[in-house]
Formats: sequence, structure tokens, C-alpha cells
Amino acid sequence: MAASRPLPVTPDLPTLRAKLQGLLRFLRDTLSISNAHTVDFYTESVWEELVDLPPETVLAALRKSASEAEVRPSEARPLMEAEGETGKTLKAVEFMNMKKSHEVQAMSELISSIADYYGLKQVIDLGSGKGYLSSFLSLKYGLKVYGIDSSNTNTHGAEERNRKLKKHWKLCHAQSRLDVSELALKMSKERKAQNAIKNKADIEEVFNNSLTNQEKMSTSDFLPDFSGSVISNIRNQMETLHSQPHQEENLCFENVFPLIDLLPINAIEPTSSQQIPNRETSEVNKERRKMTSKSRESNIYLPLTSFITADSELHDIIEDLEDCLIVGLHTCGDLAPNTLRIFTSNSEIKGVCSVGCCYHLLSEEFENQHKECTQEKWGFPMCRYLKEERWCCGRNARMSACLALERVAVGQGLPTESLFYRAVLQDIIKDCYGITKCDQHVGKIYSKCSSFLDYVRRSLKKLGLDESKLPEKIILNYYEKYKPRMNELEAFNMLKVVLAPCIETLILLDRLCYLKEQEDIAWSALVKLFDPVKSPRCYAVIALKKQK
Repeated sequence: MAASRPLPVTPDLPTLRAKLQGLLRFLRDTLSISNAHTVDFYTESVWEELVDLPPETVLAALRKSASEAEVRPSEARPLMEAEGETGKTLKAVEFMNMKKSHEVQAMSELISSIADYYGLKQVIDLGSGKGYLSSFLSLKYGLKVYGIDSSNTNTHGAEERNRKLKKHWKLCHAQSRLDVSELALKMSKERKAQNAIKNKADIEEVFNNSLTNQEKMSTSDFLPDFSGSVISNIRNQMETLHSQPHQEENLCFENVFPLIDLLPINAIEPTSSQQIPNRETSEVNKERRKMTSKSRESNIYLPLTSFITADSELHDIIEDLEDCLIVGLHTCGDLAPNTLRIFTSNSEIKGVCSVGCCYHLLSEEFENQHKECTQEKWGFPMCRYLKEERWCCGRNARMSACLALERVAVGQGLPTESLFYRAVLQDIIKDCYGITKCDQHVGKIYSKCSSFLDYVRRSLKKLGLDESKLPEKIILNYYEKYKPRMNELEAFNMLKVVLAPCIETLILLDRLCYLKEQEDIAWSALVKLFDPVKSPRCYAVIALKKQK
């Protein structure tokens, strides 16, 4: 292991199981709300069936809680531009949007810290998509990254995008080095001019003194003190530049944080407070720069196409597989739990950093128990306790786990009117066409419609239903019938938003408990890695293996 400092203490398996038990007790009473579908809100009288309070009371309570909560948006700087020492900027907007740049910066910093901790150079990025994270890990941190995605289109796109990014990166480096050289030359000329003036003044002062005093003086008394002023200033300037090895090629936020800084305060065991002397620090920085330079010369990003399952053999995909990390940024559905299974079953993989998403696409072992299925490894649950409980969330509840409470709390509210339109449309379809369940999706029609009448006409046509069967008056009567009850739908959806973190927590704790159950795991934790307003799926599951 490259480092031996202690890792923070995290909750043990019995503690996590106790938390799961409390969470299940709560969800047994509330899961029906999360599993109710907004489309069926009026047709199945969902409010009357599940909530025993007026909608005004629920909305007032939720708004009071929201006003008392303090949400501080991140002030982090986006990754969409690179800034050199002189403030000149290289635009790279075509590579990432604000959300993605925030995610890539934070996650790449963490992955680099873990790689440094273990002394690793190889990273496997599962579900690499367009290659944003892989490219950045390779270019900035000098890591050898294999980006694996199931889509050939993504793989080819990632190769082309990485080629362009490399070109921009080199331009940025060249400009930054030029800027630093020009700055150093300018400083040198200014110092020479200042020293010449000072030297002349010092000599004149000496000759103005008496001969007796002159005899008592040494040469150091009338020559400029280069070691104390000019040289020290130059040294300080150069050490400042060298102590920030990533600054001149920075395509990220300015704040740099190691693995330990992401974890709870007071979680780290006390260590010696003795600081490394400046001279020693300078030597360490010089050696680090040499190593960083060498690694950047050999950095590689290789996009590969392969469909990954829990049983995938990495040796069949990567010929030169060595001790490495496995990572995934917003891996969809079952790929997130399968990433953890691959981590636990491959001795070469020393650490994992996984941020999942799309919980509604998870396979659930106990969701459709009446159906025969040969599948052995499911997306949920993973841990023994939830398997023993035969716990099932349900697809709608998993879908609601993707709702963004923090975004709603800062005013990025739910699209209540579009949800209202869809719920009323369902009642029209039931009453006028005799269809109680519709497997077809209306899609994103709302944004194209000028009114509720227009919405219904367009939706019926898309669903293949005869819109001429319904006169305009009947459609508008449905609208007038349910409009006074729109606040029920608003209150209900807010309840689903409030419950969303409970479902997500259950899924994440399940994954963490699974890791705690493995004997060769030295350390594992959940880390809040992103600003949840910018990136709602903000938690990373991290684990490190024991060293043999």
C-alpha cells in the first residue's frame, strides 16, 4: 500500500442493519404512497384511499418545513473552461454541460485520491458512456483508463470526443507554459532594475560615510542582500508555482480535496501534528512533479464496447488487467450493483467508487414472485437482511426514489399542471373508451400544447384513439370537474418527493451492507460526492479491499 494513514471509522454491519430495520418499519406504513401512480390519481381515488388529511393541511406543513430548511447552493467553479496563470481562458463548452462538469471534477478528484492511496495506475470505468470521466482521469491525473460501455455508438463517440479534448488540452498546456515563462522573464527584468537602483544607492551611501566607519564594514554591509530579498522572493514565487502542479493545466474547480476530506468531521484518528518543513515539502513536490510528468506522458484512455453483467470476466475484455480501481458515474439500473459484485469477485480490483442512477430499472427479486424466472443475481436486494425479509419496493416506488427533493426545496418545483393534465386524461380514457389500463405512453406532449383541449386531442391521436368521438364541451367539462382538486395532486406529489430519500437510502444501505458482509473488504462507506441541487443522484458507494 502506498499510504498507511488511518481511514475514518464508519458504521459496522449491526449498526447498519438496525438502521435498515427502522427504515422498514417506517416504509411499511408509507410505501403505498410511493407506489401509487400519478396517472391513476383520479381514476382510483388515490387521495381518499391513502391520505386522511385535507390537501391544504399537507401543503401548509410541507411548505413550513421547506422554509425552515437551509439549502446552500455550491459555489464551485464549472469545468467548462480552463484558465491559465494570466487569466486567459480556453473554452471547452462542447465537451460537458454544467452538471456533468461538476460530477466529473468531484469524482475524478476522489478516484485520484484513492489511486494515490493504493499506488494504482489503472482504472476501469463501467458504463463510461461518452467518456467524460475516463478522458479526464487520463488527461489530468495520468491514469490508464479502460472505459467500457454496451453501446458502440457511445464508444466511437467517446474516441472522437477524447481526440478533440486532447487537442484542446495540449493547447491549454502550451499557452499556460508560455504565460508562466513570460511572467518569469518579466519578473526577472523588474528585479534586475530594482537591484541596480538599490545597489547604486548603497554604494553612494558607503562613500558618503567616514573612512573610519568604512574600514569597519565588510563587503556584505554594502552589497545588496540577494539571499535575503531578491533570491528569496524568486524562490517563493517558484515554490508557489511548483506546489500547485495541476494549476496551469486546470480544467476543474480550484478546490482540491483528498479522500479523507470527504468524510465526516472527527472521524479520523488523531495523527502527529508535526508539519513537514518547507525544504522537505519542496523536495517532495519536486519528486511528485517528476512522477506526474512521466505518468502524463504515458496516460491512456481506451474505450471498449461490452455488455457487462455480474458474471463478466474482465480478463476476457482487458488483456493487460492489473491491480486497479473500478468506477462508475451514474451507472444505470443493475449495472451499479453488478459493479459491486465484480469488485468483490476479482482480486485485481482493489477499490470501487460507484454512483448509481435509474433505480426504476433495477431488477427486484421479490417483485413478481408468481412469475418463473431463471435469474440468479438481482439488482435489489443485495444484502442478506433484506433478502431474509423478502423486501420489495416496487417499480413506482423506485421511480419516485429518483425525485429530487433538494431541487424542489430551492424552487425547482414539480410540473404540477402537466401531471394534472395526464391524470384527467386517464379518467377520460376510462369513461369514454372503456380502457382501464393503458400500456402506451403519451410522452412529452404537454410542452407542445396550447391548452388542455389541445393536449387531449394530441394525446388521443398518439394513443390511436378516435378523437372525433369526443366533442369539445365534454373535454372541457372534465377539466372543470377536476380543476378544484388540483391541490390534491400537488400535495400528493409533494409527499412522494419527501419520501423519495427514504427509498433511495434503502437502496444505498442495501449496497453498503452487502459490502460490509464481504470478508476481504477493509473499509466501505457512503459519501455525498455532489451538490444535490446540481446532481440529485449524489451519493457514491466506496469500498477498499484488505492488503494481502
